[in-house]
Amino acid sequence: MEFLGIDFSCALGSLRHGSFPDKDCLLPLISKLLGYCIVAASTTVKVPQILKILKHRSVRGLSIVAFELETIGYTIALAYCLHKGLPFSAYGELAFLLIQAIVLVATIYYFSQPVPIVTWIRPLLYCAVAPTILAGQIDPFLFEALYASQHAIFLFARIPQIWKNFSSKSTGELSFLTCFMNFAGSIVRVFTSMQEKAPNSVVLGSTLGVITNGTILSQILLYQKHEAKKEKKDK
Repeated sequence: MEFLGIDFSCALGSLRHGSFPDKDCLLPLISKLLGYCIVAASTTVKVPQILKILKHRSVRGLSIVAFELETIGYTIALAYCLHKGLPFSAYGELAFLLIQAIVLVATIYYFSQPVPIVTWIRPLLYCAVAPTILAGQIDPFLFEALYASQHAIFLFARIPQIWKNFSSKSTGELSFLTCFMNFAGSIVRVFTSMQEKAPNSVVLGSTLGVITNGTILSQILLYQKHEAKKEKKDK
């Protein structure tokens, strides 16, 4: 019995005989199910952040560069997974995250008016280059080098935001729910990538995601608690 590329026959066969599925049967099944759960959750992961900006009509505390780099990272990662022919459950969330990241950057631009003319050069360059990368129409060696660099891109996408939070001792309009889902998704993706036998570079990227998203999440918990205490004292 197979559904969406998930083979249930092994697990169902064991249960029919009154025994619990063994590890070699259960882990791949769990990996596939978790993979699709991440894909499903990814369809709304950045919506809380977008809604928070729209509600407060403010991008206070948000690093524009961080979100721009994140969009570039998603583009490269999605293109690489498509090029490598990985199963949809192993990378499907990247497509939804990329779309939401583009909407989020556009929203940040809108509420950051006036935006310097120089800043508009970056999205124009992205629109010119991204289709070629997503289509995989570049030299294979360059593609590998580009994917290797996307780990650094994601890392540097988080550093400006982490530093901005640290220097201001505030997380501004960052959404706790979005950051929590990013953190949880990175943890699950480490497991699914290993089970799907994805390249080590993919596993490394997910591991870096756990560390950086976990740092931002801890900052939200720490600084929001600090801000709440400060507001009580002011009253």
